[in-house]
Amino acid sequence: MMNNDTISAVATANGIGSIAIIRISGDRAVEIAKKITRKQDFSPRYATLTNIYNFNNELIDEAIVIYFKAPFSFTAEDVVEIQCHGGFIVAQSILRATISYGARLATAGEFSKRAFFNGRIDLSEAEAIAQLIEAKSEEGAKILAKQMKGSLKEYIEGIRDEIIHILAYSEVSIDYAEEDLPEDLVLQIEAKLYELKKSLEKTLRASRAREGLMQGFRVAIVGKPNVGKSSLLNSLLNYNRAIVSDIAGTTRDTIEEQVKIGTHLIRIVDTAGIREASDEIERIGIERSLEAIKESDIVIALFDGSRVADEEDEQMLMLIKSDASDKKVLYVKNKIDLEPKFLHTDIRFDIELNSKESVDELVKALENIMNITNSSDEMMLISQRQISAVENTLKNIEEALFPLQDQELEIFSFCLNEAVKEISSITRPYENDEMLDKMFGSFCLGK
Repeated sequence: MMNNDTISAVATANGIGSIAIIRISGDRAVEIAKKITRKQDFSPRYATLTNIYNFNNELIDEAIVIYFKAPFSFTAEDVVEIQCHGGFIVAQSILRATISYGARLATAGEFSKRAFFNGRIDLSEAEAIAQLIEAKSEEGAKILAKQMKGSLKEYIEGIRDEIIHILAYSEVSIDYAEEDLPEDLVLQIEAKLYELKKSLEKTLRASRAREGLMQGFRVAIVGKPNVGKSSLLNSLLNYNRAIVSDIAGTTRDTIEEQVKIGTHLIRIVDTAGIREASDEIERIGIERSLEAIKESDIVIALFDGSRVADEEDEQMLMLIKSDASDKKVLYVKNKIDLEPKFLHTDIRFDIELNSKESVDELVKALENIMNITNSSDEMMLISQRQISAVENTLKNIEEALFPLQDQELEIFSFCLNEAVKEISSITRPYENDEMLDKMFGSFCLGK
């Protein structure tokens, strides 16, 4: 439940900047704004330049105050935004002033929570707002911006409406068996369910394939010891992040860094060389390397072109085929400026790198993979919560098909009710009255 407190918080990140924003929301927002500015009135949606004072009537700053009258604000409540000079001290001083005059410090996400409870946004739009703040790619930000405007909401509402419509057919069949109903009702319902199932499965596949757009792509550099993994990481980062030496096993743990490639912010993981461990510390590092492969979206499999292929290369190849079979793998031959000795009939190299030249070709290859991932125009789920909801919806639809075959409509209706609840959890809770409206509205059976 939501209380009626007036809340206040600093809406911008801590740090030094030209502007900081303090946001007040609630019935007393305007009253508090008048007290800290010593002004008598504010016109909605007008920017007012004014002094800001604390409880002791001491000047804090000169700031811009904007009043958003309910319900035409983000929270659908009266909202006042104060744009002051950036910096921790000024913003916190104004925040304390708002609290001294009756506001309460907002909890994490409380402004969005109020927007949801007041019907300003649904759950899918709230999640899009939260993820847009931490977007890892321009393409991901575009998807999230569309979802903020309701694209996912429209899709889910369409699925939800179809299931409720089918549920209404089933309930009518149970409760009003004496009424004239289509003879091919079961076939119609079955066809609709298979169509819904196909649509949801398509969305699920697209969402899983494009997960890196939301969470940020993870790229693992793997190979046996001393093939040049750390040197490659340093080249991609354009600075010496990892220690490089001729001693095999120098990197004994995974090293993670972020770098922007094209329009994507990616996380690159330099792994410990994979081989039979010589001590406990190296064994732990190799285990983390194996884990990094499983968690990555893209694998750069690095091989040393100046050394003869050996048993460690064979083990590396088998590992990639087993643990990275569902991932995009770039096979890279390194040190091609040295005498070529590496030969392997099972490897077709995507890129060959000179140990002394840039890695532009590899960067372009990575960018192409990430752009291809974004090429689909399919609807996309943006969180594990949404993906789980669709998975559970599909499960309930599949379970509903069995009792439908035997015309066991009570069990069928139960499964569909569960399906509606799951799909509705993405946007807004399901209420049984919706099904009743469909039931009596569609079939004119309200007697």
